[in-house]
Order: sequence, then structure tokens, then C-alpha cells
Amino acid sequence: MTTTDVHTKAETLPGTRPPGATTEQEASAHVQGMFSGIAPTYDFLNHALTLNIDQYWRRKTALKFKSILARPDARALDLCCGTGDLTFALEKVRRQAGAPSSASASAEPQIWHPVVGSDFAQPMLDRAQRKARNARSTSVFANADAMNMPFADATFDLVTSAFGFRNLVNYEAGLREIARVLKPGGALGILECTEPPTGLTAAMFRFYFRRILPVVGGAVSGNREAYTYLPTSVQHFFSREGLAKLLKDVGYEDVESISWNFGSIILHCARPPAIARR
Repeated sequence: MTTTDVHTKAETLPGTRPPGATTEQEASAHVQGMFSGIAPTYDFLNHALTLNIDQYWRRKTALKFKSILARPDARALDLCCGTGDLTFALEKVRRQAGAPSSASASAEPQIWHPVVGSDFAQPMLDRAQRKARNARSTSVFANADAMNMPFADATFDLVTSAFGFRNLVNYEAGLREIARVLKPGGALGILECTEPPTGLTAAMFRFYFRRILPVVGGAVSGNREAYTYLPTSVQHFFSREGLAKLLKDVGYEDVESISWNFGSIILHCARPPAIARR
């Protein structure tokens, strides 16, 4: 089966389907349990397996939305935040734009809205909150399911997600839910892995993801299943063009994508539909 065949097949599916899951509810429970289980080693493996380049991708993603983050009245949500690395990257850009940190907070009223990180795996959030306390961060974290968020319509000016969107059980419904919580004219940024289409780079990528990552990730985390699922989820996720098409089909506007790491890391940017579900 070629990469094109895989993507063509995958892009007809509603969302991720871990082994054994046949419904969206089963898939959601499986993903939640899996990420809860690997939380203790998640940061170490993320950084080690990417030679810490993952932090660079998050930093570049945050800088892409600097103009929004620089506004005191802007509200930002990092969806499927895991242990909060993109949340903190967004906060850092915001702070450099003028927002005070908790270390410098005084009796003066806080007029800058904190960055919100949300995830439905509580052990991941526990680690994010611990990191926030240690760094005296102003970010706040909330347990929330991306498919049914506890936020009011038109709450956020920016919604981001780093390496979490492909784990949603229904991609189209997830995009509509994101559109619901975005303000008109807001922005969406999805940072994700995808298989490069062809050539030596694609072959090397597949070898690393399918042969090396499961062995190393499984040995360190003690959860071989999770680190077998992760490369498989990338294999069955959208191509760069496929996700761009879905964004447009759902009604998102100004869709663009930025490619890094020989086409294996894509930042998808878009504006929500002019008339989102309210």
C-alpha cells in the first residue's frame, strides 16, 4: 500500500481509532487511559526522541500568533495541552509582548488574560500544573474534553493544539467545536505530524517512527502499546493537503500551512467559519 493509498483511506475516517476501539466512546476512553499512563515519562521522551527540536516547533507556533498574544484583551486556549509545553510557549511570547509574570505581579490589577491549557488526561494536567508552579507561570489549566468543551461560545481569540488533534475521535466534529469557542475573526493553529509523501526522507521517517520509536518509547515508559499507537496514528492521519481540505470543507477561512522537518511537521493555520455554530 502506498502512502497516498493510506491517506486516501484514512481521510474517510471520522477520527482516531486505537486497536480494539469500534466506537467514538471506546476510542476516547482508550486515548484518555493511554495518555494518562505515559504521563510520567512523556516530557522526557518527547524531548529525547526529537533531540529537543519539539520545543523549537512549539516556539515557532507561538510566534506565528504573536500579534494576537500581544493584545491584553486576547484570550488563548491550548487544546489537548498535555503537560503544557505549548501553553508555556504561548505564555512566553505573551509575556515578552508586555504581560506581567506572576513573579512580577503586584497590587496592580491584572488586565492580561492568562493562557488556558486544557486536556482530558488528568495526570498530564497534574504535571502541567506542577511545571507552572515551579516556573511561577500565570497559565491556568482545566480538565476538558476537546469534543465537548466547557467554555462559552465565542470565548477565545486563539485556539492551538500541538500533536493532539490527530487523537480526536471525530475530526470534523472537533473542528466545529473549536469554531464554536472561537470569536469571529479568531485564529486556529494545529501543529501535527504527518508522513512525508515520497522519497528517502519519507522512508527514513517511517523507519524511525515504526521501528525505533516503539522500542525506545516502550522501554522507557513501560507502555509499548502507547508508543506503537503513536506512529500508527501518524500513518493514518491526514496528509498536509488532506487536513487543509477538511478545514475548508468545515468552513474555515484563510487556510495555510507551514512545513518543518522535511515535511513531517506541519503547522495548519486558519480562521473560523464566518458563521460558526452558536
